[in-house]
Amino acid sequence: MKMTALKMYDPQIYELINQEEARQSGTLRMIPSENYVSKAVMEATGSCLTNKYAEGYPGKRYYEGQQVTDLIETLAIERGKKIFKADHCNVQAYSGSVANLAVYNGLIEPGDTLMGLSLTDGGHLTHGWKVSITSRIYKSVSYKVRPDTGLLDFNEIEDLAKKHKPKLIISGATAYPREIDFTKFEAIAKKVGAYHVSDIAHISGLVVAGIHMSPVPYSDVVSTTTHKTLRGPRGGLLLSKQEHADKIDKAIFPGQQGGPHMHTITAIAVALAEADTPEFMAYARQIVKNSKRLASKLMEVGFNLVTGGTDNHLILMDLRNRNIPGKKFAKALDRARIVTNYNTIPGDTAPPANPSGLRIGTPAITSRGMKEDQMDIIAGFMNRVAENIDNESVIEQVEKEALMLCSMFPIPEHFIIQHREN
Repeated sequence: MKMTALKMYDPQIYELINQEEARQSGTLRMIPSENYVSKAVMEATGSCLTNKYAEGYPGKRYYEGQQVTDLIETLAIERGKKIFKADHCNVQAYSGSVANLAVYNGLIEPGDTLMGLSLTDGGHLTHGWKVSITSRIYKSVSYKVRPDTGLLDFNEIEDLAKKHKPKLIISGATAYPREIDFTKFEAIAKKVGAYHVSDIAHISGLVVAGIHMSPVPYSDVVSTTTHKTLRGPRGGLLLSKQEHADKIDKAIFPGQQGGPHMHTITAIAVALAEADTPEFMAYARQIVKNSKRLASKLMEVGFNLVTGGTDNHLILMDLRNRNIPGKKFAKALDRARIVTNYNTIPGDTAPPANPSGLRIGTPAITSRGMKEDQMDIIAGFMNRVAENIDNESVIEQVEKEALMLCSMFPIPEHFIIQHREN
């Protein structure tokens, strides 16, 4: 890591960054929302674009000196429209949560009813959950998954929609391991006269690669983050039909934000270009191959998985048959250099701070070049930790083996070059 100026000016922060870099290199990072970005994306994020204010949109700025920023943002917009096959793309949202709020602000009024997946069943805070500001501004109705299968029940969703007449229905999730049929959400929304908004923050990279159904043709607006499976910087995108473009743009600026983060938009442009390559398509396919293989091996060694497997990058484990609280298992895995997050599961009676589930994913370990054989090894690691949850000597041994596995798959700096060389 070359940060000479930082090392001279603030050696303490420099050292902490080095420690974090070593941690990311020496652990199996399996939180589904985490990934590695390329050196090109990182360089764009840390570029001189961080110095520039650019309130407004290309060609309609409120500050001067936008000759270059207009070109960069236009490039990011066009790349986003191309890879998602969308009429309109807004690249200014600071995050996925901000993007979701902007959609609501643009399409419905305070006090209107919105309907989204319950947080405890795999939804997101901003889908109207009770502790989110979205439930204070709007009336919120939550739909759930079936308790026996963990799958979306479209008959129940339709019944709820007919009963509550929401103005906006949200499809998408943060902890749902199966493919979502967006055509069914579109049909339900049309029946009750609601907008259909899809949040694909987790699966956007899979959508780009054609592995997961795209909601773009079936949604009024699609929201996504730009990291996770899309493997870009921390930001947000909004994709919409042309008829909603003006409302969405105004909801972001001036409705919700001031100056866009041009360094992030620049890095988003780079990531979108990377996503528009055969190498990215191969990477996204491998994410799902790895996830399916890992799920299969975990079930072989006795883990219960919500829905009995996965179609995407994410696996949700139900640990009740192992009599291990999710938090305890996540902490033990962390000591063994396997980074996950404890998570609620459908029908969970345990509190959210110590739930019965564990959420894991394969985007980051796939970025390192790991494939199916490594999934078998990782499943073995996790089972050994589960069987020896209170035995620190076993956990220490797994930790050493996990570090050795990490050393065999160093973090690549240039994904495109690496894939071409392979």
